[in-house]
Amino acid sequence: MSLKTYKNFINGAYMANDSGETFDVINPATGKVIYHVEVADEKIKQQAIESAQRGFATWSAMDAMTRSRLLLKAVNLLRERNDELAKIEVLDTGKPWQEASVVDVLSGADSIEFFAGLAPGIEGNQQSVDGDFYYTRREALGVCAGIGAWNYPLQIACWKSAPALACGNSMIFKPSEETPLGALKLAEIFTEAGIPDGVFNVVQGAGDVGAWLTHHQDIAKISFTGEVGTGKKVMAGAATSLKDVTMELGGKSPLIIFNDADVDNAVSAAMLGNFYTQGEICTNGTRVFVEKSIYPVFIEKLLQRTRDNIIVGDPMDEKTNFGALISAKHFELVMKYINIGIDEGATLAHGGKALQPADAPNGYFIAPTIFTDCTDEMTICREEIFGPVMSVLTFDGEEEVIARANATEFGLAAGVFTQDITRAHRVIHKMDAGICWINSYGLSPAQMPVGGYKQSGIGRENGLATLNHYTQLKAVYVGLQPLDSPF
Repeated sequence: MSLKTYKNFINGAYMANDSGETFDVINPATGKVIYHVEVADEKIKQQAIESAQRGFATWSAMDAMTRSRLLLKAVNLLRERNDELAKIEVLDTGKPWQEASVVDVLSGADSIEFFAGLAPGIEGNQQSVDGDFYYTRREALGVCAGIGAWNYPLQIACWKSAPALACGNSMIFKPSEETPLGALKLAEIFTEAGIPDGVFNVVQGAGDVGAWLTHHQDIAKISFTGEVGTGKKVMAGAATSLKDVTMELGGKSPLIIFNDADVDNAVSAAMLGNFYTQGEICTNGTRVFVEKSIYPVFIEKLLQRTRDNIIVGDPMDEKTNFGALISAKHFELVMKYINIGIDEGATLAHGGKALQPADAPNGYFIAPTIFTDCTDEMTICREEIFGPVMSVLTFDGEEEVIARANATEFGLAAGVFTQDITRAHRVIHKMDAGICWINSYGLSPAQMPVGGYKQSGIGRENGLATLNHYTQLKAVYVGLQPLDSPF
């Protein structure tokens, strides 16, 4: 049976390229090609720009309440089709159905709903000055571009398009070539909801298509999610036309567990912050710092629950809670880091090997991996692995662990577990990180702004702060009296 080939989505419809070039998309759980996608060639790129410009002219001229209502129609369609869209995410990413069915689509819909509600309330202010006055307006930027990552493809497409569209911009979105279908389905839903043609376009391809977006002078803003090295290239490209940028990049986040913590809850956080979505989450707390006095009980509970509670297998099976890594290439990279950890002297307490579950024997599975006897200098404690590899470290005191937790080029996330409310806030306030949790980990509601410090990013996604990243401020001075001029 021949596999389906998907086209780029331009001006409210699928558009064929002229080159005929396509790429394959592989199901990580089986290692098999599941469909093909056409690459955005020069015709597609030009049509995307022209379509987005027309879409912006129409969309930005609409009353904000009208834009809000149309976005809310899209939200309803997303929720109605949750299971259909979640299945696409499972097949594309290899993550478990039990995750995608309750997180990926719903969290994307929440973001669009949140910003749709804010759209009619975007306003400026007014100030009297010397008998005259001035006022300010929040105006849309124009054509924005989004470049997505492969771990949460539909969610990321929603998180980037929601504030952009709510503020009156149009968007050209490029998903990862490893997970390209979710963004196309979002484009279909936007069109079905009545959002004008050209307001949300999807172009497909690899890094060269992303580079074209970052350099194009008619694009006003770029929002990128991915690893630090690529983010620097995107930012350099954006500088050629002084684009505004939002960067949501990598991390090597600390999870700090003090001796008065609820140990069972802290073990839940450590497992969630390392093994959810097979560890392929940028905010994961992969450096787990445990105060020495509770280390024995913590590690015993952690190893027991990892042995007993993790079910690896076909991601579409409702019982599976641990899926496949995204690709053969990434599988090899994670295994390389595991071997480096062993070579550098860390103790492999659990996992560290490839798995071949009976119902998915050819997928890219690696067992949940726990290293103990780790030191701060080890490669596995310094570099982002983006896989199910947890490094457990111990500490003696508060000031020591703060210094060690912050001794990294990254600053995306941090977590603190303690029953001492004053210590909880004192320590979290000293973390060099943009997304922080106290006695929790990983939760990120649409109302909460997320983004990184240091090399983990620039700008924010979600939350009220993001409205400022998708609008520009115009000041208008109004003279109420004759102008005083020396001429």
